[in-house]
Amino acid sequence: MANTLSAKKAARKIARQTAVNKSRRSRMRTFLRKVEEAIASGNQSAAAEALKAAQPELHRAASNGIVHRNMASRKVSRLAGRVKAMGA
Repeated sequence: MANTLSAKKAARKIARQTAVNKSRRSRMRTFLRKVEEAIASGNQSAAAEALKAAQPELHRAASNGIVHRNMASRKVSRLAGRVKAMGA
């Protein structure tokens, strides 16, 4: 356990930030799950709407350091490809 005052304060700050990051990660995953479920249901318009909502959420998570920016771009790209392929 932390002994100095500064170490105790740092531990409190880390705990607060961890809670924020956990919430943001959960929110991002919820948006991704909605896209996946729409794709699985076979409804292209619903999948496109879900993707449109998930895209800024993924990039927001990347800008906040929750996920790497390349990972966010990769996810968006792959989901967009899958949604587009539903129409063909």
